[in-house]
Amino acid sequence: MNRMDAAVNWHWTCSSLHIETPVAHLRLTPLADDLIRMQVTSGDGTESFPTGAVIKDDWPPVVASVEEKEGRIRLCTPRMAVEVELSPIRLSWYEGNRLFARDEAIEVGDGRVVLRRSMPPDEHYYGFGQKEGFLDKRGRRMVMWATDDPLHTPTTDPLYQSIPFFLALRQGKAHGFFLDSGARSIFDMGSLDPASHYCITVYSPNLDAYIFAGPEIGSIIARYTELTGRMELPPLWTLGFHQCRWSYYPAERLRELARSFRQRQIPCDALWLDIDYMDGYRVFTWDKERFPDPAGLLADLRRDGFKVVTIMDPGVKVDPNYTVYQQGVEGDHFIRNPDGSIHHGEVWPGTTAYPDFLKAATRRWWGDLHKALLDVGVAGIWNDMNEPSSFIPNAAGERTLPHDVVQGEEGRKVPHRDVHNLYGFKMCQATYEGLKRHRPEQRPFILTRSGYAGIQRYAAVWMGDNHSWWEHMLEHLSLCMGMGLSGVPFVGADVGGFSANATGELVARWVQLGTFTPFFRMHSAKGTRDQEPWSFGAEVEEICRRFIRLRYRLLPYLYTLFEEASRTGLPILRPLVMEDQADPETWCITDQAMVGSHLLIAPVMQPGATRRMVYLPRGTWYDFWTGQPCEGGRYVIAEAPLERMPVYVRAGTALPMGPEMAYVGEKPADELTVHVYPGKGRFDLYEDEGEGYGYRSGAYARTPLVVEGARLTVGKPEGGWQPPRRQVEVVLHGVAGPVRVDGRPVEAEPVDGGGLRVLVQRPGGFTVEAEGTEA
Repeated sequence: MNRMDAAVNWHWTCSSLHIETPVAHLRLTPLADDLIRMQVTSGDGTESFPTGAVIKDDWPPVVASVEEKEGRIRLCTPRMAVEVELSPIRLSWYEGNRLFARDEAIEVGDGRVVLRRSMPPDEHYYGFGQKEGFLDKRGRRMVMWATDDPLHTPTTDPLYQSIPFFLALRQGKAHGFFLDSGARSIFDMGSLDPASHYCITVYSPNLDAYIFAGPEIGSIIARYTELTGRMELPPLWTLGFHQCRWSYYPAERLRELARSFRQRQIPCDALWLDIDYMDGYRVFTWDKERFPDPAGLLADLRRDGFKVVTIMDPGVKVDPNYTVYQQGVEGDHFIRNPDGSIHHGEVWPGTTAYPDFLKAATRRWWGDLHKALLDVGVAGIWNDMNEPSSFIPNAAGERTLPHDVVQGEEGRKVPHRDVHNLYGFKMCQATYEGLKRHRPEQRPFILTRSGYAGIQRYAAVWMGDNHSWWEHMLEHLSLCMGMGLSGVPFVGADVGGFSANATGELVARWVQLGTFTPFFRMHSAKGTRDQEPWSFGAEVEEICRRFIRLRYRLLPYLYTLFEEASRTGLPILRPLVMEDQADPETWCITDQAMVGSHLLIAPVMQPGATRRMVYLPRGTWYDFWTGQPCEGGRYVIAEAPLERMPVYVRAGTALPMGPEMAYVGEKPADELTVHVYPGKGRFDLYEDEGEGYGYRSGAYARTPLVVEGARLTVGKPEGGWQPPRRQVEVVLHGVAGPVRVDGRPVEAEPVDGGGLRVLVQRPGGFTVEAEGTEA
C-alpha cells in the first residue's frame, strides 16, 4: 500500500479542488453548503463501475472559496470547510468552527483504497444499513458484501443488505459519510484499536465518498436521500397486516386461510405465496395441480379484500423447454463465465442461470416478464435470493457467484467482485420499472431481501431469514432502526420469526412490536409449527386481534408518516437519539423506538417479563393505554402484562385514528378520531385515495391539527381531495372540562383514564377546547 504523501501540484476549477500526488488524484467537489464529494482515483486511471445509487446531478451552484496558507489548502462553503495538509496529505473537516472529522491517512494500492480517520473516545456510530447488534456500532468491524446467511446471530456479518452509509455523533452533533461502491468494503469502527482511529477500506482502485456536515441527524438523512432518492408513496393496503408461510398450497389452503381471518375478525390485507406456487420453482409459472386457476383464485380473494403477493427469485432454471430460459439465452440476458459460456449456479430449481441486471435490455426483459403475473391479479412482487444466492459455494467459500464471472453492457463488462452488492438493487430496479410500464395507474409494491444504497426508490425491505428467538425480536427493532437511519423507511422483519418453533408468548409480544413497524408481516418456514394468529390458543389470538385492529386504527397516523418519508427521506421507525440527539441517555438505547415524532414504543423482549424499564425523553408524556401524564427526562417502570406493550404519546400531540376495519377499503374513511394530549404541537394529517397517482396533481388533503394547551384547532384541508367525512370524534386526555366547540359549550362524555369525548359535525375548520383543569 502506498500512502498519499506530498502533493505534486494542485489547482481549483470552477467547481472542484484537484490535488495530484505520485500515487493518486484527490478531488473535492462541493455539492451543497453542507455536502462535499471526495474522490480518490488511483494513478493507473482505472474507473469504478457507476452504481446508480446517486441520482441527483442538478445541484445549484455552491459559493465556495479556496486559499493556500502555510502548506495547507482550505476549501470553504458557507457552512462547511475541508482543510488539506499537503505534506503528508491529511484532511480536516469542519462545520463552522467544529472539527468533526480528520482523515489521518489515505492509502492506495493492491486494488484498494484505505481511509484512516481519527476516532474520538466519545463518538458514536449509527446506520450502516442492515447490521446486527446494538444501535451504536462503535467497536464493530462490518463488511459490505451482500450475503445469504440463514442462521445469523448477534455478531453475524455480513447480511443481505449493503448500504455503506453511516452517521457519527459526538457531543450531540452529527456528521455523515457515504461510500459509493458496488465492490466489497469494510468499515472497522475501532475493533482492534478503539481509542485511536477507524478505518474504511474499499476493494476498488478508487474511492468515491460523500461527506455530510450535519449537525442534525434528520438533516443529514434528508440530504443523503436527496442524493440517493426517496421512497415512492406506497399503496395504502401495504401498510396493513400481511400473512405468509413457506408455503401455502394448494389453492384451497389459501381460501381456508382467508376464511379464517374474516371469520375470526382479525384484519388482514395480503396473503403471500412462497416458492411452492411455481411449477418446479420455475419463475413466472404456476403449478397447475396446486393452482389450476390462479386468476379465478385471486379474483375471489380480491372480492374478500385480500391482495396476493408472489415470490420471485433471480435464478432461472436451465431447461431448453422452458420459455424464460430460452428467451434469456437468445437475448444474451445471462451472466457469463470468463470464457464466454453462460454461468450456471444452483438454487431451488436446480441448475440455474442468473440474469445480468447491469444490462438495460435485461432489466426491460425481466420487468416485462411480470406482465403474466399482473394479468392474473398479483398485487405485489417479493424479490428473494437476490444477493445473489447460490447453493454452490464459490472459490472463496461464499454462497454466491464466483468473483470472476462477467456482467455488464458490451464494452463495459466487469467482474462480479466489482459489482456484487448491486445485484439485488438492479433486480428491484428491473421489477419496479416493469410494474410501472404494465400497471401505470397503480403504485408498485415490491419487497426485497437484498439491496444497496438507494434501494428505497424501488422496494420495501425485510430483514431476511430470522428465527423464532427472543433475541431476534430485539434484532427486529435494531435492524429496522439502522435501515431507517440509512435512508430506507419501509422496513420490517418476519413477525414471530421465520425458522424454529415460536411460543404463544413470543408471538403475542412480537405482534405487539409489529403493530408499530412500517412493514407488518407474519412469516414462518415450512416444517415449523403453525404461526397464524389463532395457532396459540384463545388468549394469544385475542391479543393479536386487538393489536392488529389497533394497527388499522393507526393507519391515518402511519400513512401520514409514510407520506412525510416520501418527501423528506426521514425514517418512520426512529431511534430515540434521532428525536433528542443532545440527550446522552438516548445515544445508546436500542430496545425502544419512536414511531414518527409522537409515539414512543417499548416492546417487551424477554420471556416472562410483565414490566420493564422505559426511558422517557425530556418533556411530558402520556401513557397511551391509561391517558395518565408522566414527566420525561428519566426512567420509569412500565407495567406490561402479556396483553399490553408500553406505549407513550408526546404531550402536544394530536393523534389521528380511523375506524376498525377488516382490510383497507372495507369502508369509507368517513370516521376520524383525534386524540388530544395537552401541550404544544402540530400534526399535519395527510390523506388521499390510497392508490394511484392523483395526489401528484393535487388530489390529496393535508389537514393541520394544532394543539395549544388543551385546545385543538383543526384547520381547513389543503389540496384538492375531500375526505368523505361526516363527523370528527375528539378525545381530550387529562382534562375535566367544560368543553367548548368554536367557543360554544357542548356536552362531553367522560373517557377512561381521565378526559372527555365530543363529536363535532363539522369535519374541517373548528376548535375544541377544554376550559377546566387537568383531570
